[in-house]
Amino acid sequence: MTKFHKTASTFLKGAKTLPGKYYTSEAIFLEEIDRIFYSRWLCIGRVEQIPNPGDYFIQQVGQESIIVVRDRNGEVRSFYNICRHRGTRLCTEAQGNFNGKILCPYHAWAYGLDGQLEVAPLMNELDDFNQQDYPLHSVSVATWSGFLFLNLAESPEPFATAFAPILDKFPQWQLPRLRVSDRIIYDIQANWKLIFQNYCECYHCPSLHPVLAKMSPYRSGENDLISGLFLGGFMKINQIGGSMTLSGNRCSLPLGNICGEDLQRVYYYSIFPNMLLSLHPDYVMVHRLWPQSPNRTQIICEWLFDPDAMKQPSFNSRDAVEFWDITNRQDWQVCELMQTGVSSRAYTPSPYSSAESLLAEFDREYLKARG
Repeated sequence: MTKFHKTASTFLKGAKTLPGKYYTSEAIFLEEIDRIFYSRWLCIGRVEQIPNPGDYFIQQVGQESIIVVRDRNGEVRSFYNICRHRGTRLCTEAQGNFNGKILCPYHAWAYGLDGQLEVAPLMNELDDFNQQDYPLHSVSVATWSGFLFLNLAESPEPFATAFAPILDKFPQWQLPRLRVSDRIIYDIQANWKLIFQNYCECYHCPSLHPVLAKMSPYRSGENDLISGLFLGGFMKINQIGGSMTLSGNRCSLPLGNICGEDLQRVYYYSIFPNMLLSLHPDYVMVHRLWPQSPNRTQIICEWLFDPDAMKQPSFNSRDAVEFWDITNRQDWQVCELMQTGVSSRAYTPSPYSSAESLLAEFDREYLKARG
């Protein structure tokens, strides 16, 4: 049986916030991109984005442009978006279909959907040119519960090892069968860590989210993942048969095999370094964080529902989407206020509250990941 702990019970006494430089320094930001975002498994979307052979989308990670494509055999592959000849950017469209091959717009080198070089005009005139020596540079890719992940490290930790704590954790939600109904992209003037940390605590909920606090008691949080790269647990829903929506009612049928006490809970998990997973009885919400600079983060927020429920005339995702859009914007505004505050020379680290135990753990893992 899963063991949950009250948030305050796992608080490490003496834990303090990070110094301001971790949120403002350009040098530290560049180290984060290199040591964390270029070497960890990053959530980049859902497999449904590329349902057919040749379907692709482009993912930007730091300074790197990555092609994610489904090959002729239905396998998902990923490559750096550069030609092996002279480094030309192969693809400039955000998404589409390659129609069988990936073609360089400069000298017409052509690659199969598996990344192998198939056509290289005039290169057969060189005695020492071997076409097989010039495939596209590949990037490791993995799928989990319908989500897509990539890792830019040359020899990444195996996905199954890295994700062992949650690999088989959420079967009752039947995540692989869910589909995205709505997406909102936010551009926030705040460091990515402030946004990550804000998600991991509800100390701020009574003052910042009074409507949410009435629906879900802010001290009801209990966590089963309290250390490491995966953190979180559940909070209670007050209303019987309710959910986190504008109306307070469920906006869809319960997902998968959700039953019992899970019908009165919302589970919130942070997945280091860029995924926030919120599992409700009737839908799933996912945030993906993409740092742009020390004081700017792009956030992609998506809402997932059962595809059969989405076909019903009564289906209304807006009840959930609008509730969280309001809540998200409240969070983003205060994160931006924090960004301006930690940028002040007067800012100094201060103690975390007992309601912020997961933040102290995030800080420890973050510092460890930076090396």
